[in-house]
Amino acid sequence: MASQHKLIFTGLLISISMQWTLSISEEELHASYWNNKARQALHTALNVQPNIHQAKNIILFLGDGMGVTTVTAARILKGQLAGESGEETSLVMDTFPHLALSKTYNVDQQMPDSAGTATAYLCGVKANYGTLGVTAATPRGNCSATYGNEVTSVLNRAKKAGKSVGIVTTTRVQHASPGANYAHSANRSWYCDSDLTPEAIQNGCRDVAYQLVHNIEIDVILGGGRQYMFSNTTQDPEYPTDRGYRNDGQNLVTEWLKNKMNAKYVWNKAEFDAINPANTDFLIGLFEPKDCRYELERDASMDPSLTEMMEKAIKILSKNPKGFYLFVEGGRIDHGHHGGRAKRALYETVEFDRAIGRAAELTSELDTLSVVTADHSHVFAFGGHSARGNSVLGVSRVLAEDKKHYTTALYGNGPGYREGTRPDVNETISSTNDYLQQATVPLDSETHGIEDVAIFAKGPMSHLFHGVQEQNYIAHVIAYAACLEPYENCDLPPPDHAGSIHPSLLLLLMSLLLLSLCSV
Repeated sequence: MASQHKLIFTGLLISISMQWTLSISEEELHASYWNNKARQALHTALNVQPNIHQAKNIILFLGDGMGVTTVTAARILKGQLAGESGEETSLVMDTFPHLALSKTYNVDQQMPDSAGTATAYLCGVKANYGTLGVTAATPRGNCSATYGNEVTSVLNRAKKAGKSVGIVTTTRVQHASPGANYAHSANRSWYCDSDLTPEAIQNGCRDVAYQLVHNIEIDVILGGGRQYMFSNTTQDPEYPTDRGYRNDGQNLVTEWLKNKMNAKYVWNKAEFDAINPANTDFLIGLFEPKDCRYELERDASMDPSLTEMMEKAIKILSKNPKGFYLFVEGGRIDHGHHGGRAKRALYETVEFDRAIGRAAELTSELDTLSVVTADHSHVFAFGGHSARGNSVLGVSRVLAEDKKHYTTALYGNGPGYREGTRPDVNETISSTNDYLQQATVPLDSETHGIEDVAIFAKGPMSHLFHGVQEQNYIAHVIAYAACLEPYENCDLPPPDHAGSIHPSLLLLLMSLLLLSLCSV
């Protein structure tokens, strides 16, 4: 028996040694590598200069539920998907020069939700749990308390200033995060008229879908949420057994299209791909009855990715010489965590970061303020004894006290709790799409976290994101940078129009200039 244990121990050491060798490059073994790397980072930091011009364009990227632990795990996953060990990889958001922390609590709750937080970072005012676009004087579910307590979003202010505006999300477009851009509701769950309570109907409150169409003219709307826009007698075009949810008989898509020139509605990838931004000024695309499918499950022939939706939105909105405001949400990061399935959440985060990277290629940092943040975190933990390059979805190399393996990705609570004896696990099991990470407390849905979340920023006035701030500060920086209400008199220099030149075009012009000089 002792010899058998010795063999197992020796095999384990060999395995760890091989993994260590495969994951660590030769140059990392020498001090010069780390010293040079730090010098380069120091040089970059010393050359960071604040851009004090007015922002022409604003893009707010919202990773719903994207806590710092999720950012770290997604960074490593991104690298591992590219064949690297992962830890040394950078997400696109990691490269943004300015960073702050955001305090996420709601006025009435220590653990926040996506509605109260969205009201904070989009409207500049903290609110109650579950309420959209209203102050904390509105208790959740009290329709009559909405009146007189409405607050105005940055999207609304940007539209008033003459900018084009858009919403892109992987959730339903009536969901809490996108909803705070345009709605005022005492309850985030009033998606359509059939969700309204008798008190809400009696006091004249409108559902979120109705407000999407009637509150403010939004130029581009892309995501899920078809069923809230059509009557309960209308058959869904993709799922014939499904019907709309509306009791009032309205077709809100038709309502939205009214009195608009060059306006289109699409519901599938083929129609989406056929849209030419050059001759489209208004676009609404609703690709699922409720939320869009997870990136791991998305049918690329039927539904566009978050990156594809965002790119189409930018190309349409950027035609406006006064600029644009675009809200881009990786909304199903949150849903993956709630379901206790870390793989879904992390793949959503990688796709979210891909969208951030594509936006950087389509815009200029000189005139576009880009902000990446989260509304809240989750009780998602990532740790344990793991060698360099260990799979994000893998297991610890050291057994637990019960002599069983455990995954390095875990949840503090949620559906992954197991009654009785804890099951053993290996990477073959834990890396499947539907694997439920183990949780310590049994809940049917894993909860949000309470800790601060990160704010990453670049572009005009992005240096104002610093330190630890209340979450509602975000909306105020955005409004100030773009000289929107209440900062119309911000006295900032006009946008740097050099930013209107696409980076690749600028490179071409420089090359032509160099050739002409060489030929003289």
